[in-house]
Order: sequence, then structure tokens, then C-alpha cells
Amino acid sequence: MPSVKDVPADQLISELARYIKENVPQVKPPVWAPFVKTGANKERPPMSADWWYVRAASLMRKLYIHGPVGVGSLRTAYGYRAKIGDKTRPERARKAGGAVIRKILQQLEQAGLVAKTKKGRVLTPEGRSLVDRLVTKIAKDLVKARPELAKYVAPPKE
Repeated sequence: MPSVKDVPADQLISELARYIKENVPQVKPPVWAPFVKTGANKERPPMSADWWYVRAASLMRKLYIHGPVGVGSLRTAYGYRAKIGDKTRPERARKAGGAVIRKILQQLEQAGLVAKTKKGRVLTPEGRSLVDRLVTKIAKDLVKARPELAKYVAPPKE
């Protein structure tokens, strides 16, 4: 069975975002979502109408790969390089805003895809199986498009 690291991240995130939008009613953008920026370095809100679902899918992928993760670690992962002062001073790392990340994680918890532990948030078995199903589907589609990738996909059980 292929793993999350075996398929392109952009394909997995877009497929997972589409699935979340269509099948998980608990995950929906709040009323303030069209006006919020995703970080202090941004001048405008995201231009895509589905950015909330894309971020939810990206968070699920990060939880799958990195295990129990807290909001602080996720803020660092979605952070940015901030320009400080004039051009001679070096840039420094800044964390992303936590409200969007926290709200999406709470919605995924209500949907039963994420659970809270003492070490951070993890995917539930339902969340892991959802990601695994989509990974398998994407891997099969990749093999159809490029047959030389078949050696990386497990043979079907007889």
C-alpha cells in the first residue's frame, strides 16, 4: 500500500480538500473567513474561495506525517520570513496566525477526524483511513497515467 509520502502533496491536498468540502459538513468557513489574512506578512486575504478546505486538508496531511502536533508547531510550519527594518538587517522567522489553524482543528475534531491528546492533536483511525483511501486512489491514477510507477504500488491481493 502506498503511503502519504509516495504521492505528490499537491494532488493529495487538492483531493482531500474536495472530499472535505463535499462530505464533511462540520468543516465550513466561519463568517470572518473571507476577511482574514493567513499571516501578518500577507496584505490580502486568500484569493481562492476554497482556501479553508485546502488548509484543512494540509493540516490533516501534516498530522498524518508528523504525529502528535500542537498548534504552536503548526504555526511555525505555516510561518514566514519577516523583513525587519531596512535592507541591511537579516530576515527572521515569524509564526503564522493561530486562529485559523485552531478553528480548523476544532472543526476536524467535531467531524471525528482529529483527536486531542496530551502531546498534541493526532488523526483518529477514521481520519487515517480516509487519507489512506485517497492516497491509494491517487497512486492508482498515477499508475494509469505512467505505467512505470507500478513497481511502487503493492500488487493486488488474490
